[in-house]
Amino acid sequence: MKIPRQDIPFSGIPAPLIPPHEELKHLKEFFVGVRAIDISTDRIRVYILERQEEGAENGTINRGLAALKRMFSLARQMTPPKVTHVPYIPHLQENNPRQGYFEHEEYLALRKALPAYLKPVVSMAYHTEMRKEEILGLEWDRVELLEGKITLKAGDTKNSEPRIVFMEGELQEVIHFQRVLRDSKFPNCPWVFFGETGERIKDLRGAWESACILVGLCEPLTDKEGNSVKDKKGNPVLVANRLFHDFRRTAVRNIVRAGIPERVVMAISGHKTRSVFDRYNIVNEDDLKKASQRIKDYHLEMANFKNGHNLGIIAPQPTLEIPQGMN
Repeated sequence: MKIPRQDIPFSGIPAPLIPPHEELKHLKEFFVGVRAIDISTDRIRVYILERQEEGAENGTINRGLAALKRMFSLARQMTPPKVTHVPYIPHLQENNPRQGYFEHEEYLALRKALPAYLKPVVSMAYHTEMRKEEILGLEWDRVELLEGKITLKAGDTKNSEPRIVFMEGELQEVIHFQRVLRDSKFPNCPWVFFGETGERIKDLRGAWESACILVGLCEPLTDKEGNSVKDKKGNPVLVANRLFHDFRRTAVRNIVRAGIPERVVMAISGHKTRSVFDRYNIVNEDDLKKASQRIKDYHLEMANFKNGHNLGIIAPQPTLEIPQGMN
């Protein structure tokens, strides 16, 4: 079975799940020369075992299996079908889902370390649940400054569903600043966020990596055996341990902490399934500590109430005034 990289159909695979070149190499080496009809579940299990014995993580193996499954799916959709038999392709359990997020002081430090044209980008990411592609591709015709909102159309979002993002506080100031800067320097630029010469920002990896390392959001690079990689001077090579996508997780977590009902949070963030939402709604030790404190206070309050220590006069509640025409 031929697996040339340029012909692999990634259109149906989410970007984070596209297999790296190394995994495609292993797929090709294992299945080269094998007819599609001969690729059985048992043969795929052998491939999985070989990759595990080589030290590959389940997540990495799953990315390759997703590409294999997509190939069969598209081949079956052809007229006439290129394959009539699609084997069951296992999906391995992943015990290490990404759980990165930014505390407020980390966000401030990173923003300060980034170039001026990228500071508004991370402000947008921190204060909203928007994805990187949605932010970098945002155009002015989606922004309503007077109403303080951004309207994302179906073609703008990953799940092809429209969303509305409201702007408040710092975020609104950032967008107003971008508009003034655009009007004064690049009046024909359609992008809300643009580079130093008014062009669309396409890649921020270099600046991101440097800024993360500068502020300590990094870790030593290790090889497959777990040994630290050194540079020519013998110093450990450092790599960023934060992803831009961690801002989306942070935004979702912060909205939940603010007391917004989870069904509303899911509508804001565009999460369709509860399982994916739960991966973004990260709980850390501080959350658990606060929860424990609240439980203790509740128990104490209930004990005082039963012992007659909390039977004071209940303050009268304000009367709700109904505007004319609403009754």
